[in-house]
Amino acid sequence: MSETLDLLKTLIARASVTPDDAGCQDLLADRLTPLGFSAERLNFADTQNIWLRRGTGRPLFTFLGHTDVVPTGSLDAWSSPPFVPTIRDGQLYGRGAADMKGGIAAFITAVERFVRSNPEHTGSIAVLMTSDEEGIATHGVVKVVEVLEQRQEKIDWCLVGEPSSDKKLGDVIRVGRRGSLCAKLTVNGIQGHVAYPELAENPIHTFAPALAALTEEVWDHGNAFFPPTRLQVSNINAGTGAENIIPGSLDVLFNLRFSTELDAAAIKQRTHAILDRYGFDYDVQWRLSGNPFLTEAGELLAATHAAIKTVTGFEPVDDTGGGTSDGRFIAPTGAQVIELGPLNASIHKINEHISMDDLELLSSIYEQILTQLLLKPSA
Repeated sequence: MSETLDLLKTLIARASVTPDDAGCQDLLADRLTPLGFSAERLNFADTQNIWLRRGTGRPLFTFLGHTDVVPTGSLDAWSSPPFVPTIRDGQLYGRGAADMKGGIAAFITAVERFVRSNPEHTGSIAVLMTSDEEGIATHGVVKVVEVLEQRQEKIDWCLVGEPSSDKKLGDVIRVGRRGSLCAKLTVNGIQGHVAYPELAENPIHTFAPALAALTEEVWDHGNAFFPPTRLQVSNINAGTGAENIIPGSLDVLFNLRFSTELDAAAIKQRTHAILDRYGFDYDVQWRLSGNPFLTEAGELLAATHAAIKTVTGFEPVDDTGGGTSDGRFIAPTGAQVIELGPLNASIHKINEHISMDDLELLSSIYEQILTQLLLKPSA
């Protein structure tokens, strides 16, 4: 059994449902500290974070990941227990196999091989892990970045091991992400009997035209790197459950994934303008999950393209699709940030899995990236 596969199986067996780390970070520290990595715990509230660094100079290359996984869903629906790593037909099954313990295992073994072969490499290597990525991400990487910024510890290159690949391993490099702005809207009405609508005010009825306007709004047209901004309603709730009562209020949850053509302030202003047009009483609570970011051509992207071509023989595509990642907290510091990891087809699903062949290829790609960047003299 390969070291990468063996490590991944050990990680999957630890039921680290967010925000529980279940000892995964201790395991990684035990592997890297003998190679000269210092281990610093930066825990906040119920979130476990660890900063593992080898070297003090720049450039600083950082692998970023999360040890927490999403809940399993119905255990009966799984073909094998989600926290019992199981091999079938060349695939390793288990919760977190692709998102993102597979990426973690691959970059840990890549680092081990690289450091053993090149103990005098230039710059520094770091591994940043959190147990708060699959949750609301308030005490994880965002807090660690605050600490690093306060002491002027600057990341130059950051590779996030999230599952970025689409049809085959390494076919897509995420070079940025859209921003994510969440909203909870409450529309206030007057509860009453459905037989006497003149004595009530139905918030569903008053909101309906505004709903159409919000969903039909052309927020922008995107650009060369990002698709147009989209608004999606994720939940609408009103009423007591009785068929003869006009509800007194309506709650709506919606989200905008926005491009670099907009910012959160502009979206809020335009949303309020649309809602005000219809004259009903409302309140909106906003939560900015992350701003959009983009890593353009540079050393990290060039090294990653070269590494993928060396290992797989094909050229990847640069892309900004998908959801958000913790890379959104690193990019504002000035670091070059990309995401490269396993196939994303099974993430968050029943019977999540990763190809054992892909796992080895991914570890080789990560090692090649380190070789490209840290075996050259510093600029």
